[in-house]
Amino acid sequence: MVQVPRRTGVSGPTLIRLLARLTDADIPQSRQSLADRLSLWLGWTDAIALSTVLDAGPPAVAASARISDSAEKREYERVRSTLAHAIADDRPFIAARPRAPALAQHAAPGAEAGYATYRQRYRAVQQAMETSIAKLRGRLRALLAAQTPAMARLAMVDAIMERSLSLHERRLLGTIPAMLEAHFERLRQAAQDTPEADAQAAEAPATAAPAPWLIAFRADMRSVLRAELDIRLQPIEGLLAALRAN
Repeated sequence: MVQVPRRTGVSGPTLIRLLARLTDADIPQSRQSLADRLSLWLGWTDAIALSTVLDAGPPAVAASARISDSAEKREYERVRSTLAHAIADDRPFIAARPRAPALAQHAAPGAEAGYATYRQRYRAVQQAMETSIAKLRGRLRALLAAQTPAMARLAMVDAIMERSLSLHERRLLGTIPAMLEAHFERLRQAAQDTPEADAQAAEAPATAAPAPWLIAFRADMRSVLRAELDIRLQPIEGLLAALRAN
């Protein structure tokens, strides 16, 4: 049975704890407050824009009827469900498996898909998350901006924060596929080092099910993607909460 590295004592969001466990990383507890860490990501133009919005009087808004957040809640659930189904979809990996028996006989157990397939798939799901969530976020901001002056100010602040932090978010989340590659290689090497690995490689037919280590890796990758989705959806949940409170 393939053993996954485990490290205890790491706190923080589920995504951080998962990556620390899967990569056996030693992640020290940050001594900076959230505000201090965010300040390092804000450029001076963003800081000025944010300060201007916060210090200025409430923006004027056109009179509008009180809206129901049910339609936006349904759209949020639709986007989340669509992305969750994309994360669970195994068809790209099945399509990548070789069909010829000669290839299977010379492959390690579960080598039907090299890591390049998983890297490409992870990045494709990341792109789908980024596109769908950004569109929904803009829609919710437009609704907020048409409500009370306080809600319009919140929409402006959210727009500035998204513009300021999106590049940093993309850079940090973009490192995850490389982190998972190291986990993939450790699991594959551990499987190849078992005494029965050669016999399994020689006997496995081209249509054989994925090896246990690869099944475990796919489950880990899906867990990381779901945790990343939860983080990406947090601004949406905050805007929805504001709409409900309005």
